[in-house]
Amino acid sequence: MNALKKLFGGNTRQFGMIFALVALIVFFQIATEGRTLTPGNVINLFNGNSYILILAIGMVLVIIAGHIDLSVGSVAAFVGVTVALAIRDWGIPWYAGVLLGLVLGAVIGAWQGWWTAYVGIPAFIVTLAGMLLFRGFNQFVGKSNTIPVPADFQYLGSGYLPEVGPNLGYNNLTLLLGIAAVAFVVWGELRSRARAKALGAEVSEMWVMSLKLVLICGAILYATYLFATGRPGTSFPIPGLILAVLVLLYGFISSRTILGRHVYAVGGNRHAAELSGVQSKKVNFLVMMNMSILAGLAGMIFVGRSTASGPFDGVGWELDAIAAVFIGGAAVTGGVGTVVGSIIGGLVMAVLNNGLQLLGVGADLTQIIKGLVLLIAVAFDVYNKSQGKKSIIGLLMRSGRPTGGGPSTPLQPDETTSTKETIAREA
Repeated sequence: MNALKKLFGGNTRQFGMIFALVALIVFFQIATEGRTLTPGNVINLFNGNSYILILAIGMVLVIIAGHIDLSVGSVAAFVGVTVALAIRDWGIPWYAGVLLGLVLGAVIGAWQGWWTAYVGIPAFIVTLAGMLLFRGFNQFVGKSNTIPVPADFQYLGSGYLPEVGPNLGYNNLTLLLGIAAVAFVVWGELRSRARAKALGAEVSEMWVMSLKLVLICGAILYATYLFATGRPGTSFPIPGLILAVLVLLYGFISSRTILGRHVYAVGGNRHAAELSGVQSKKVNFLVMMNMSILAGLAGMIFVGRSTASGPFDGVGWELDAIAAVFIGGAAVTGGVGTVVGSIIGGLVMAVLNNGLQLLGVGADLTQIIKGLVLLIAVAFDVYNKSQGKKSIIGLLMRSGRPTGGGPSTPLQPDETTSTKETIAREA
């Protein structure tokens, strides 16, 4: 047990959702007689859930800021049908369609952000109205018809990394991507350890860091093997590549930039943040606009995967995204949450749904189980906080960073610190 505490930073509850994810994968791998961890199933799992995970990235920032967005499914559907119609009727190329979808998402987000940030209407009400409004626009613009998209646009949602170089029996670009991911993890861990030593902070023993790197890199390499050995014509999916870029980008923004700190500050205590000089209206406007941009992107990826836009696209997506964020450790009251935690929460729901389908469980029982998982996960997190403990994923992003208590220790936004302390350390 002491070894586990050293390996996981002194409190294994921090990684509760990671353990749950691993346990689910192992359980379904055994229960389905090895069908869970096959290349085809893993590729389909990522392709079928990438748009929800993209929504979760935007939703976690909305929830951290103390809001909720119920309109993301309708916005995604409206953007998807608009882009499909523009490509079909206007003859614009696929990349212009993608740009149009992102701009339309930004305009919708600015509309909802203005009502929320500057008029003062709660985001719950604004986005509830938006859910109805843009669902109606989706059906009005598309006339409740299915609008097909060309093969170039389908590549956005169902494409794979191409085959290049010599034929080694694997997809070479997928192998290179996996190796690059391993190198990035090792470099990041070594760099964090060196920075911690330079600050005079306590660092973990070498064997702890080595074992951690072996576990993480082993998981990455095994996933790389699965993606690289799928049926001919498949490899690492393009939606997965887009998701990986977004995770890195928004993980950096949320934990390493002033804007990210301000989002946490506003969600933790808006009035204290304003007294410290944070422009809360601007922050609220930006997180709402960002959410709709990502919703537009998710809608286009879904349309590309399904080869057409339909009148029932986006139904229930907002609930899946919100569930992923809360399972990933975000607080209902705002101020707590991480991008990585939300992705883990989304993967938990994706693996659960996929495993139950492989076992032939009906849709009714699947919904019941998913609802219970969401309730238990949030209840467990609330219990930990009521006992004075940190959130389940509270320290997920602190791996390898300085742990000393000195003034040079970087503040992590997901910690349960006061807003004034957050702003003071940022300054």
